[in-house]
Amino acid sequence: MKLFSQKDVDRKALSGARIAVIGYGSQGRAHALNLKDSGFDVVVGVRRGGDGWKSAKKDGLAVAEPATAVIGAGLVAMLTPDLTQKAVYKSIEKNLAKGVTLLFAHGFNIHFKQIRPRKDLDVVLIAPKGPGGLVRRQYQQGRGVPCLIAVFQDPSRKAFAKALAYAHGIGGTRGGVLKTTFAEETETDLFGEQAVLCGGTTELVVRGFETLVEAGYQPEMAYFECLHELKLICDLMYESGIAGMRFSISETAKYGDITRGPRVVNKQVKAEMKKILKEIQTGKFTSEWMQEYRAGAARFKAIRRNNDSHSIEAVGAKLREMMPWIAKNKLVDKARN
Repeated sequence: MKLFSQKDVDRKALSGARIAVIGYGSQGRAHALNLKDSGFDVVVGVRRGGDGWKSAKKDGLAVAEPATAVIGAGLVAMLTPDLTQKAVYKSIEKNLAKGVTLLFAHGFNIHFKQIRPRKDLDVVLIAPKGPGGLVRRQYQQGRGVPCLIAVFQDPSRKAFAKALAYAHGIGGTRGGVLKTTFAEETETDLFGEQAVLCGGTTELVVRGFETLVEAGYQPEMAYFECLHELKLICDLMYESGIAGMRFSISETAKYGDITRGPRVVNKQVKAEMKKILKEIQTGKFTSEWMQEYRAGAARFKAIRRNNDSHSIEAVGAKLREMMPWIAKNKLVDKARN
């Protein structure tokens, strides 16, 4: 393992370079503002007149359309959604000067060859291990979200130093920057999202909620037990690992944890996780998702609508209204992220 911190940064690596941040969503906004606050010359590349354009101008940033924003830039950060990056790259490629650094926050398009960058470009990865809202907030608090760093192309022989300087600019070196590869970042990120962090966790929460409600318990009780208290457990694991979490809970909870948990997440579940990982590694998931997207994503949208209408959402919204401090300190502001 190679972990880099602030002391490893070559602060001259991006000295005088203009940085074009393409996209102003969750990550784009956080990166652009953090870089600006770190003293970099930043321009945001977004569609003229769109929400991102308006938001970036309101935040006091220089704004231009993507193909214009990259002119004269020394580093171009591709922070639009994965499925739009191929088209965006095609629209800006002719305006990228020789030797420019092309930076990604997720390796998806490079690893799965959706984008084949020019050979004269440095191609690097700086992937914060957290959503954009957290990247911005922790920077403002003097903290930093840890980042992953990788180099795909290095014709200048300075790609790593420039990527680490960029990570420093968004606050990543405060939390630590771990060296990886585009392949490792992409495959582990997709697996984590699908099997554990998003897909696995949400299904576990919803099925637990349904089990209690179907057994006759109040939906509000089920929500508190299966969703609301999850934050406490995650916070404990975040702070001190699984063993630290177990130290903090009751003996009864510990016993139930270690004897019943493996019955829920069992060998069959692990076997399914291995299938999911294989689908990611072989590109099967990417092909399926790209085909769904190109066909208009009707199935994807229908599943989302069905999930959003689940009773756990209505119960949760009602209960959260009783705790206004949650809304005041929420991680996601839909008007800005």
